[in-house]
Amino acid sequence: MIDIKFLRENPDVVRASQKGRGEDESIVDKVIAIDEVRRAALEKFETLRAEQNLLSKSVGAAKGDEKVALLENAKELATKVKDADSKRAEIEEQNKRLIMQLSNILDPEAPIGGEADFVVIEHVGTPRNFDFQPKDHVELGKLLGAIDTERGAKVAGSRSYYLTGIGAMLEFALVNFAISSALKAGFTPVIPPVLVNPAAMEGTGFLGQAAENVYHLEKDDVYLVGTSEVPLAAMHMDEVLPVEKLPIRYAGYSSCFRREAGTYGKDTRGIIRVHQFDKVEMFSFCHPDQAKEEHKRLLQWEKDFLNAMEIPYRVIDVASGDLGSSANRKFDIEAWIPTQEAYREVTSTSNCTEFQARRLNIRFKDADGTKAVATLNGTLVAIPRMIVAILENHQNADGSVNVPAALQPFLGAQRFELV
Repeated sequence: MIDIKFLRENPDVVRASQKGRGEDESIVDKVIAIDEVRRAALEKFETLRAEQNLLSKSVGAAKGDEKVALLENAKELATKVKDADSKRAEIEEQNKRLIMQLSNILDPEAPIGGEADFVVIEHVGTPRNFDFQPKDHVELGKLLGAIDTERGAKVAGSRSYYLTGIGAMLEFALVNFAISSALKAGFTPVIPPVLVNPAAMEGTGFLGQAAENVYHLEKDDVYLVGTSEVPLAAMHMDEVLPVEKLPIRYAGYSSCFRREAGTYGKDTRGIIRVHQFDKVEMFSFCHPDQAKEEHKRLLQWEKDFLNAMEIPYRVIDVASGDLGSSANRKFDIEAWIPTQEAYREVTSTSNCTEFQARRLNIRFKDADGTKAVATLNGTLVAIPRMIVAILENHQNADGSVNVPAALQPFLGAQRFELV
């Protein structure tokens, strides 16, 4: 949520941010207008309540007819206070609904534009020149007995799959390597709930633009998370964190669920775009002054992981229209996928500044008072896409696949052989 004081003092900055995202600028003026009404309603309520408190003291000291008259006045005033409070609450709810429609303020360094307007920051590694026709991950998965999309579709519908044999073992290896790496970097491992309440989902910004991709269990009014960012962020909802403990870092392992609405016809082959997958997500609560540096650290940990997988990749600065409402800047890492002759997103990291923390009421206290923390998130490994990148980049002509050295201790093998 945008800081209302910042919005009052810098409306042009917020308008420019909304414009850069391709979103409604007029909400800014609507928020300013209703905020003035809200403040007036609050002032009226507080004035009447102060009169009521003063009158209550007078009633206690009065006697006879004077007391009867004061009690009658107190009764009328109580009705006015109740009405003023009701009006105040109604306007505050309208104000909240409007301000929740505003996305986070863009980082001035974020590129402006749509999905295709990203900026490439760097390339790492060189795509491999094969001396044979490389197979895609679906064919390799069959040869290795690692991926079964046909039975997945039979049991659970399209974009579903089984990881079997070495496919399942590869997931366990990736998760174990990710968690061990996160531990070394000072993260606390967490297995969070994947069913969350509306407050957690709305607080992290996933009931706005992203709502169409969220699974909602209407009978119980709970949501299946699309990323453990949601339960990790909400973990400290309505809490004041010790400033001396910041940054607080968590590495969450969970299943993730996405409807993939609006992507029909895209990536329907294989396990690149699926409805359920497992992921290890980094999450950080830090001092707002340290958020930019923390963002760079998260990106470096993601790069370290890709380097360990021995996969060529590029880092991009995501354009404003493709950020999502909570992020003010986002970096994606895209791995080279040989059979597509293209880079595809495998991890990302976002700086959400204090936007989510204000919505979730997560604060820290220092000598200057109580303020919202900054929240950041970053995918350390999204299992299916990493499996795609490993199988395709490390394949041999006969369909066997070499295991990256970093994963060999977890698998006890240097190569995946055909079944």
